[in-house]
Amino acid sequence: MDLRVTTPPRALCLLRLSALGDVTHVVPLLRTLHRAWPQLRVAWVIGKGEQRLLDGLDGVEFLDYDKRSGVRGMLALRRRFAGLQLPAGRFDVLLQLQVAARANLLSAFVPARRRIGYDRARAKDLHGLFVGERIPARPGMHVLDAIGSFCEPLGLRQTEVVWDLPVPAAAHAWARAQWPGDDTPTLLISPCSSHVRRNWRAERYAAVADHAAARGWRVVLCGGRSALERSTADAIVAAMHAPALDLVGRDTLKQLPALLARADLVMTPDSGPMHIANAMGSKVLGLHAASNPARSGPYSDRRFCVDRYDDAARKFLGKPAAALKWGAKLEFDGVMDLVTVADAIAAFERYVATRG
Repeated sequence: MDLRVTTPPRALCLLRLSALGDVTHVVPLLRTLHRAWPQLRVAWVIGKGEQRLLDGLDGVEFLDYDKRSGVRGMLALRRRFAGLQLPAGRFDVLLQLQVAARANLLSAFVPARRRIGYDRARAKDLHGLFVGERIPARPGMHVLDAIGSFCEPLGLRQTEVVWDLPVPAAAHAWARAQWPGDDTPTLLISPCSSHVRRNWRAERYAAVADHAAARGWRVVLCGGRSALERSTADAIVAAMHAPALDLVGRDTLKQLPALLARADLVMTPDSGPMHIANAMGSKVLGLHAASNPARSGPYSDRRFCVDRYDDAARKFLGKPAAALKWGAKLEFDGVMDLVTVADAIAAFERYVATRG
């Protein structure tokens, strides 16, 4: 691909509404764009919850969109674009980073001269009708690398991955206050994904937590305020023999990254906290069967992940993972039962061995 830079864009729009993990993957792209063009004006159309996580991110103006508002909200967003005083009344570039039908339709309300989207293999829901250019078609890429390749039609290449998530000092202070700053290593368990079929059984989390506690580790639980997260945490605590610090429902989205950063190891299924923890520099014990860790696992280090994705493909679809379309989800009832307690304990011990 020809990566020669021609005229730098003056104003660019990112469209990625959700979810927490995916918007985390967009931040390195934003950093790449601003390293090349520090004066570039960037607007980001984003979901309300995702904006709360990233609020304060430098060099970007957020335009939140409530998915529940439908076309009415899209029309309101278009009026907000009119108030931005864009050069020639439009963005030089729209990077359409989401292929869901709602996001595709929403992109039609964004005034832009160039509209860049996914390659045909990754496109769906009529994505191709809403874009005029596509990123390179490279199979087998991690989600973050695919998002990073959106700068290539602009003549750039993402060669460095930098997050620097905006975490206030007050959030770090809150996280430091939750447990002593001693030498006790901490296993933080974030047990729930937004996709319930990616979630593991509470008694299995408890068994791994008890193993960690027997090895002298502190165990901490974290999660949101949903009924599922509360009931899951209660079931884990009830099944444990050792004590655990239960922080489920007690942190905010701005405090969550600081909390994850304090952990030595974060155990979680494929979830937003997995990717936020990775972005904050924590190691992740990822539990994978419903999704492929090579595509959507913790980007920086997957040594401590459990990977039963191929086993799931063979059991539920009768074929190896290599025969599936890249990124295929295997969200079947019981798929996470393929991840055993022994698998997770072995991954935990792999991490312990690196500590010396």
